[in-house]
This record gives sequence, C-alpha cells and structure tokens, in this order.
Amino acid sequence: MPQSALTKQRIRSAWIFLAPMLIILALVALEPLGRSIWLSFTDASLDRLGGEGVKFVGWENYFGEYGLFFSRGNFVDPAWAGAIKNTLFFAACSVSLETVFGLIVALVLNVQFKGRRLVRTAVLVPWAIPTIVSAKMWDWMLQEQYGIINIMLSALHFEKIAFTTDFPMLSVLLVDVWKTTPFMALLILAALQMLPKDCYEAAQVDGIHPVRVFFKVTLPLIKPALMVAVIFRLLDALRVFDVIYILTGTNENTISMSGFVRESMIANGYVGQGSAASTVLFLVIALCTLIYMKCSRTNAEG
Repeated sequence: MPQSALTKQRIRSAWIFLAPMLIILALVALEPLGRSIWLSFTDASLDRLGGEGVKFVGWENYFGEYGLFFSRGNFVDPAWAGAIKNTLFFAACSVSLETVFGLIVALVLNVQFKGRRLVRTAVLVPWAIPTIVSAKMWDWMLQEQYGIINIMLSALHFEKIAFTTDFPMLSVLLVDVWKTTPFMALLILAALQMLPKDCYEAAQVDGIHPVRVFFKVTLPLIKPALMVAVIFRLLDALRVFDVIYILTGTNENTISMSGFVRESMIANGYVGQGSAASTVLFLVIALCTLIYMKCSRTNAEG
C-alpha cells in the first residue's frame, strides 16, 4: 500500500530530528567500535598503536595459535574460558538476586506506612553512590585485619575471614547486589504505582488470598517493566569490570571478560588480542539485546 503524503512528511521529519543524535552516536560510538574491530584483525600492541609496523593477521587473534578459540589444542583459551564462565555466573546470580530482592523492596515500598518517603530515599542511597566508591568502601569493610566486619566477628568470638581472598566471587556478588538492588526496586516500584486499583478491589471483595493475587494479577501486569529492568541489568552485568577489579584485582576466579580485555591490552600490551576479546563481548551483548527485542515483539503481537 503506497504511503500517503502525510506519512512521508512524518517520516522525513523524524529523520531530520534524529539526524543530530545519529551523527553524535556515529562519532562517539561507531568510530571507536569500528577501530576496535579493525585492531582485532591486526598484531597491534601498545608500542605500535600509531600504525607503524602493525600487520594484518586476519583471524589469528580469534582462531590462531594464541587466539581466543581453538588455540594450542584447546577449544577455548583457558584464560578466556575462565573469564566467560565468571562473567556468565556473575551475571546470572547478580541479576537473579537483584530481581528477587528488588521485587520484595518494591512491594514493601508500595504499601502505605508512616515514614515511607524517608525509607524510599534511604533505599536509593546505595545506588546513588558511584560504583568505584562503593566497591572501595566495601573493600575496606571486608579487610581481614582492620575491616569493620571482621572486627565485629572478633567481638562475637568468631574467627576473622579473608572475604576477598577465600570467597572472592561471593564478596563481589554481595557488593553488587547491595549496590544495584535499589535500581531494580525503583523500576519495579514505578510499574506497581501504575497498576489499576479496581482489580485489587474486586479481588478483595471476592476474598482471594493476597499471594494468589500477586501471582495471578500483579506479576503478569508488571511483567513488561520487569523484563526491561532485567535486560538493563543483564547488559550491565555482562560488561562488569570496576567492582570486580577493585575487590579482587585479576583473580582468575572472578576476572570478567572486560577484565580479560584490560589484562590483554594494558597489562600484557596485546592490543590485537584485547580488541578481539572486546569484539566478542560486544557481539554477546548485541545478541542478548536482539533476543530481548525479538521476545518483546513476539509478546506484543501475541
């Protein structure tokens, strides 16, 4: 069906308004992304980033002898495989815990009680603190000798625990859940505030148990907002770096894919390999985004 003149005018106007944003996006994001992809096909290093002596090596950084995949008899390079495993485990655990706790906090804050406004403000404090600051704060608190948590354990006659050494992943998850649960709670609370009241009034009149009301009414109605919150956190968790690096450094039990990129490019100087790893990470995040968009479109059409 041919487009009307009004439709064409609206499309043209939309492109005009979007043009400045697309140009800025191309300059800020696409150019560095393209450069990173190009470097992943070269043997670039920190001392040869200017272009002199940099050679095109094709897929060597991906599938070569010292590449990320099929290298030296391994299906995946052991260090890269560990980073992938740590990242996926961290993302799955952190997003699941933050979703559950965020939902509980949102349900509590959605109830009318005295001092609710003050509690809402207090809950947002962890999220408002910069990640580096909160991670360093927890690093001090979890120190084995002088950390406040171990001082409290000693006062209760318990042995001191080297949290970030003996339980590195658990420590990272603890800090991240404390930091980001308020973000999930805020998004879920916004969805709860927009729910129609007549459904709950009818359920109350019919004498339906509150638990059943939650699973049959509340949860289905907030599902779209919940999915948006989950995908936002998932994409953020997949590229995690700062909280892990501050708490555990380059510990092989916690290093993420972003940490592997930093280790390859900065510590070892292998810019080509680091660029290949960052490109793979970008593809993983892009794939998650596409899957979410596909699922959202299917649900909307259904």
